[in-house]
Amino acid sequence: MTISFPEGPLVYDGDQLALIFTAQADGEAVECLITAEALEDHCGAKSAREPDLRAAFESHRGAIEKAAARLIEETQAAAVKLHSGYLRMYGSK
Repeated sequence: MTISFPEGPLVYDGDQLALIFTAQADGEAVECLITAEALEDHCGAKSAREPDLRAAFESHRGAIEKAAARLIEETQAAAVKLHSGYLRMYGSK
């Protein structure tokens, strides 16, 4: 499976306290979501506020994309959600 993360908007979802980004898996769009809890627990976000989540995401983008790619490969899903527990098991660094 070929997975990439094209440049695109990073969307803040205040209802879910998460950031949403897009991957491409074999040419198909895959919506990826990472929770505020995961960003706080594993990426150093100071709070669930949007600016803090964005800063943590950007400083750990490579590790987050690697974790998302692994989850996409494991599940063959059209959408994935990165929780703190997944990052705890598979690392974010």
